[in-house]
Amino acid sequence: MGHPHRQVRFGRAETELTHLKDGSILMRSPEPLEPYPHRLTERLVHWAAVAPDRVFLGQRDAAGNWRHVGYAQALDAVRRLGQALLDRGLSAERPVAILSDNDIEHCLLALAAQHVGVPSAAISSAYSLVSTDFGKLRHVLDVLRPGLIFAADGMRYGKALAAVAASDAEIVVTQNPGDNRATIFADLLATEPGEAVEQAHAAVGPDTIAKFLFTSGSTGLPKGVINTQRMLCSNQQMIVQSLPVFADEPPVFIDWLPWNHTFGGNHNVGITLYNGGSLYIDDGKPVPALIERSVRNLREIAPTVYFNVPKGFEMLLPYLRAETALRETFFSRLKMIFYAGAALPQHVWDALEELAIATIGERIPIISGLGATETAPYSLCANWPVDRSGVIGLPAPGQEVKLVPNGQKLEIRLRGPNVTPGYWRMPELSAKAFDEDGYYMLGDAAKFIDPQRPEKGLLFDGRISEDFKLTSGTWVSVGPLRGRFIAHFAPYVRDLVIAGHDRDDLAGLVVIDQDNCRALCPDLPGDASLAAIVADPRVRARFHDLLESFAAQATGSSSRIARVILLDAPPSLDLGEVTDKGSINQRAVLSHRAALVEELYAPHPSDRVIAAEERIAHVA
Repeated sequence: MGHPHRQVRFGRAETELTHLKDGSILMRSPEPLEPYPHRLTERLVHWAAVAPDRVFLGQRDAAGNWRHVGYAQALDAVRRLGQALLDRGLSAERPVAILSDNDIEHCLLALAAQHVGVPSAAISSAYSLVSTDFGKLRHVLDVLRPGLIFAADGMRYGKALAAVAASDAEIVVTQNPGDNRATIFADLLATEPGEAVEQAHAAVGPDTIAKFLFTSGSTGLPKGVINTQRMLCSNQQMIVQSLPVFADEPPVFIDWLPWNHTFGGNHNVGITLYNGGSLYIDDGKPVPALIERSVRNLREIAPTVYFNVPKGFEMLLPYLRAETALRETFFSRLKMIFYAGAALPQHVWDALEELAIATIGERIPIISGLGATETAPYSLCANWPVDRSGVIGLPAPGQEVKLVPNGQKLEIRLRGPNVTPGYWRMPELSAKAFDEDGYYMLGDAAKFIDPQRPEKGLLFDGRISEDFKLTSGTWVSVGPLRGRFIAHFAPYVRDLVIAGHDRDDLAGLVVIDQDNCRALCPDLPGDASLAAIVADPRVRARFHDLLESFAAQATGSSSRIARVILLDAPPSLDLGEVTDKGSINQRAVLSHRAALVEELYAPHPSDRVIAAEERIAHVA
């Protein structure tokens, strides 16, 4: 574009390669990992002494005003809550379970548990508020066997608590105890801390379990990933060496990402605490009913780095385009944009750069990386300004990466102090997660941007488990194809499930973007159902045209989607078709919607099937 990037201090972007006899490639940073604390709350103690009045957490109260907690105030609360947890005899065998979303009390309780060596587990609120059978919540609590269960609002979470809480688990709520025999959070906070807190804190070491994070992965019920203090602390040191921008000044974040996920709960909260920053809890989300809350917060809080998922950036764009004051605040001290969870569509990337140039005359570096719940999560990062989505960069200092040939791909495996020892109370799954050399088998694939210049980094190359063969024996690389499809159909598609295993050609089940598709038919009633939108001739005509042009770009059967059905019922959380963070489980959707797959391949397709007639441009 010709415009410079805003100056940001990045770490060394270098790598060392070793080629093994079996064709595997070892990658590591030549920069050693520097020392890191034994326990994460050492940083809370540090900042409480160095910057006692600096805002650590901010959150809007019921009246809409910002409520702040400084570092010294946070440490006092953590010590009080820690004493209350010790008084209850809690431990890894009877940990703390947190059912509700991000808030100040949630964060203080989780840090208090870490401070005195009691694990906690933040559990997706969708398991309590969206699920109708509480199956996943029941499973998680059966694995944990918690001694204390926290939910911010006893009435809102009352149905779930009544359905699954064990009789010997103490229930703690911030407000509205209802009929749940609940303790009020303020009562825990009133506990006077004693010497036991300091003794327990001193006993916390690198192998102490800090938390459990539950992840469903691609199949099955949620698994409790053990997160040790070593994992959390080493990972924060990896981050600050890769991205020293966080240490240059106390970072300021405004963030909605849920703490039951590693991106929000480990990565973002951890960066805040490790570097003495301020985290303002965003009460919005990238969904139509809540996006304006996020915009309201961004009008008032200027972040130094902004984290989000691709959909969040996409939904923010119309507001940034429309409001000069919002743009000026948003870009005023922004050093970096960091996306994760999926590839950032190129049109969103380009729009963010154009808006930054128009507002401040510079581009903001847009970066991403790769990690997992099992790696705390930071493992690889493109810690330099890149010009396209999908670049996952190079290994962080201290992270060993092994690229193992798997079919036509290179499978990523990881080893280092940030890697989990396994899954809680699941020894068989734990053993299967690692190879014979102790590398965690991530299940993702990567490829070099330039094999002759490995220092240019790696590109994400999809999930190994999703790939399959057509009847011709041709491999289908699902992840990259899905990404190209979504980009081509932007902004009308949220996700694509690709069918074609042991078939002659490919077809797809499409999860539409309901709002953008509705805009194609503005005369539909405001409460029009998803079924009405996907059946509208204007929507179908638009998808037909896009499917034709997508097919025209195909280079062979493995890159051509021949037919699609637009789903008229969203993926189900209870059926495992979608995770609580919104990602699609391809295998589960294909299994539960087998009838639709058969419809796609029927000799005489139904009216719901949209088919491409365009021939493949050239066969490779």
